Amino acid sequence: MEEKKNSRLGKVGGQAVLEGIMMRGPQSYTTAVRKEDGTIIRDSHPNEIKKKNWFKKLPLVRGVVSFAESMILSFSTLSFAAEALEIEEETKFEKWLTKVFGKSLTGIVTAIGTVLGLVLGVGLFIVLPAFLSQFIKNEIARKIVEGILRIAIFLAYVSLVSLMKDIRRTFMYHGAEHKSIFCYEKGLDLTVENIRKQKRFHPRCGTSFMILMMLVGILIGLAIGIVFRETRENTVLYVAIKLLLLPLTVGIGYEIIRFAGRHDNALIRFITAPGLWIQRITTKEPTDDMIEVAIVALKSALTEEFSEEDVFVGITLPEPPAEDVEAEQTEKTEEPAVTEEK
Repeated sequence: MEEKKNSRLGKVGGQAVLEGIMMRGPQSYTTAVRKEDGTIIRDSHPNEIKKKNWFKKLPLVRGVVSFAESMILSFSTLSFAAEALEIEEETKFEKWLTKVFGKSLTGIVTAIGTVLGLVLGVGLFIVLPAFLSQFIKNEIARKIVEGILRIAIFLAYVSLVSLMKDIRRTFMYHGAEHKSIFCYEKGLDLTVENIRKQKRFHPRCGTSFMILMMLVGILIGLAIGIVFRETRENTVLYVAIKLLLLPLTVGIGYEIIRFAGRHDNALIRFITAPGLWIQRITTKEPTDDMIEVAIVALKSALTEEFSEEDVFVGITLPEPPAEDVEAEQTEKTEEPAVTEEK
């Protein structure tokens, strides 16, 4: 039986940020953030990083490019959310550094922090599991245990950070993101009521992508042991080759998740099941005001389908101060004075 194609599948992607959501459509992307006073502010940009190049269409290669672009986009959207919420208040030491060395130092410190974060990630999720499993003699068992350890460390990390209040709220916005995308893909009106009924577990989620990469990593680890037999006794060499082949792991994982996002059958459900299970931790049921932020972000990102007038239809926003309302009414009702000519 031929599978029906849905033109909306895979058209929209998103990301949860602090007190908000980023949605990316074919032409542009928008980050919407709910401030403490209840207002929603937005930051929209055209998809300049998604300019078409021939190499971006190549299987495997497009996955690596897409992953790099997503990291760049993620950094900018997270920065906007932090600035919008005014949570980046400088310490006295940071003010002193800026005064003495200038603002260029801030960029250097940020870059160093990013590099250290990547090093920590590589050490925690690649190097540590490889060294912990090196004492197992059977090659197949060793690679399976390595993969299980990697997933266990990831689960422990996600579970721990989910205990933080801000992260838990971000996971709720993550749920709102998934629900609104499901609603859009089904062709339903983007209302709180319709979105509330949708599932919060999406096969094209970044969490599913991470789990798929870890599972693909087990197969690549086995292949390394077969092709480079010396790595069976040399864990440092094995880790080095594993890191060199990381783009291949990303590329394969991307192709699987891309295919899964556009199809729905028994095989796809089996492949994506582990990632959907993990989303029980990384997504939470959102509140109605979080769903409203998702609606604003999604409509704003789909400028070819929704006009600016449609974006805030049905969205709950705080009442303006009484003096502002009175001033506005006065401007509308006040008639200009008439001067009689003599």
